[in-house]
Amino acid sequence: MERAIIARAPGGPEVLELVERPAGRPGPGEALVRHDAIGVNFIDIYFRSGLYPWPDTPLVPGAEAAGVVVEVGKDVSGILPGDRVAYVIPTGAYRSARLVPADRLVKLPDGIDTVRIAGALLKGLTAQYLVTASYPVRPGDTVLVHAAAGGVGLLIGPWLKALGARAIGTAGSAEKVELALAHGYDHVINYRETDFAAAVADLTGGAGCAAVYDSVGRDTWRGSLACLRPRGMFVNFGQSSGMIEGFQLSDLAKGSLSACRPVLFDFIAARTELEARAADLFARITSGVVRLDAVQSRPLSEAAAAHADLAGRRTAGSTVLIP
Repeated sequence: MERAIIARAPGGPEVLELVERPAGRPGPGEALVRHDAIGVNFIDIYFRSGLYPWPDTPLVPGAEAAGVVVEVGKDVSGILPGDRVAYVIPTGAYRSARLVPADRLVKLPDGIDTVRIAGALLKGLTAQYLVTASYPVRPGDTVLVHAAAGGVGLLIGPWLKALGARAIGTAGSAEKVELALAHGYDHVINYRETDFAAAVADLTGGAGCAAVYDSVGRDTWRGSLACLRPRGMFVNFGQSSGMIEGFQLSDLAKGSLSACRPVLFDFIAARTELEARAADLFARITSGVVRLDAVQSRPLSEAAAAHADLAGRRTAGSTVLIP
């Protein structure tokens, strides 16, 4: 019998429980995927806590996973039983097997491990659209990335280096600073010891950054705006410290700044765009530009502990659950 993690009501990590849940047989346009690993992300916490509305009750959290196709339904083309695949969908991944719309699956090229990509597809696609679409990075740009030792941060660092940008990161411990420096960052600021906005001003000679990629939110947004050069771009793509409060459009007036709040699913909604962004990500991985070397794993039954560690900022890189 397949197993799943569910939440019957919003709350803390303690609301997560392991239950038996059959996956069923695939209908038209669907594929049955047996998971090798499931990624753990802040979006899972946002759904579990009730910050984001639930599509169903009880909730099965989980936005990404990778594994092997067991069976396909009618009207499925391009996906066959035995294919190694991965996907990103807002919820439903915390289970040993599930039915997935086949047009959401991307086939994995040789050389990409299912366990590692299970914790990196959402983050990797996020990194891809951030540097190519939210603010298209140009050679010579100086860019600030918060949570540089986190899952997205460790992927963006080497990507920015490959694009010819100067990457400045922030991290919350000496160990995380060293980890980020080993992943392409030119400078990493320990925000627990140093005012990051003042440090960025020193590092840039007061010129500021072309863009700030900020997944922290409430604790960092004001400082992020202060780090921008005139006409710079503030990209807020998460809120690990809480939702931004008190922001007004007039906050952008100093320096004619711009701001955006992108969401990954709007950048992969079309099948063609999903395939193109995934192909770019996979090419960066197989060429060695992006490394998937910071992966922590837990059994599926320890999903609650994984949530507590992620929310407590006790992790670096990616965390996966193993069914």
